[in-house]
Amino acid sequence: MKAAGTQPFSGGNVFTAPASQCESDIIRRNSHLALKLARASTSSAQPLDTKSVPGVSAADTKPTNFCSAVNDALHIALEQNPRALCFGEDVGFGGVFRCTVGLFDRFGRDRVFNTPLSEQGIVGFGIGAAAMGATPVAEIQFADYIFPAIDQIVNEAAKYRYRSGGDFHCGGLTVRAPYGAVGHGGHYHSQSPEAFFTHVPGIKVVVPSGPKEAKGLLLASIADPDPVIFFEAKMLYRTVVEDVPTGSYTIPLGQARIVRTGGDITLVGWGQQVAVLERAAAMVQEEDGIECEVIDLRTLMPWDRDTVEASVNKTGRLLVSHEAPVTSGFGAEVVAAISRRCFLRLEAPPTRVCGYDTPFPLVFEPLYVPSAQRVADAIRDSCRF
Repeated sequence: MKAAGTQPFSGGNVFTAPASQCESDIIRRNSHLALKLARASTSSAQPLDTKSVPGVSAADTKPTNFCSAVNDALHIALEQNPRALCFGEDVGFGGVFRCTVGLFDRFGRDRVFNTPLSEQGIVGFGIGAAAMGATPVAEIQFADYIFPAIDQIVNEAAKYRYRSGGDFHCGGLTVRAPYGAVGHGGHYHSQSPEAFFTHVPGIKVVVPSGPKEAKGLLLASIADPDPVIFFEAKMLYRTVVEDVPTGSYTIPLGQARIVRTGGDITLVGWGQQVAVLERAAAMVQEEDGIECEVIDLRTLMPWDRDTVEASVNKTGRLLVSHEAPVTSGFGAEVVAAISRRCFLRLEAPPTRVCGYDTPFPLVFEPLYVPSAQRVADAIRDSCRF
């Protein structure tokens, strides 16, 4: 499926209708949905609320897990933006992780719908819909299966604005993709492919580390003028609960978060690895008196070099950790950039604690995934240098 096309944008019903109904549905729905979309594009409908909410009171929050935070964000996006769509494999049924529960019942089959098992088609449809003025949120059921869509992402979504000289774009597209270890995923349901997409100018890559981050970053991604790949750590879906603001708020893309302050070494991570870094920092503080500064990058493309640089200039040491294989992982980019920027302030060579250069194992997952103990050992080695 190609991103560019001359046909009016149509609803998702065509994906799921019986073959005998498809032709009539295409004719009927293309006309009325295209008209509805055109009206929405020029109406007084309010865009997503982009106000952040610093200093939100406890009364404005509620305990929420990661999955529910994503669900809340999708409800808000579809409610506030009549052009927003949500689709993917089993999305209309609530999704395999239940992140889209209730969307179909509330917003109907024209805006929330299932698709065939075709990642290339899912992303291609999203690109075309965005090019016609919609705000599509496409779901890839597991990030491991995003690779069939890589041509659509790399050669269509990322380049659409550039090849038209800025006249056309598909910036309304957001692609959600659950990634990473889950305890029993093995080779094909545990991979962390974020580094592939940080090498593609024209798209943004976002990886939240918890429920509060997930909701604010997802709403920001949906409102962003560029296509966004939004990776969700599926291990976090039901293992982390935070007090999350109940209303609409955004967290700016490209701004890292200092999770823990310290003066001896800077630890950088994203997604579920941030919690691992926090545990490792607590271990070495208690056992060795080492004070770690932990930074959650949040956004990998563009990433916040300034925050990391300022921290490393203070601590003189850097450790980056991620689940993906160490070779050519995004940690290598962080280390290279900071080594150049902070060379004269470094007290030890920057180091990485990452997955190994093997396919993701099933039985040996606990040994493959960078643990707090592995990180703590690397922290001690760096501080002894």
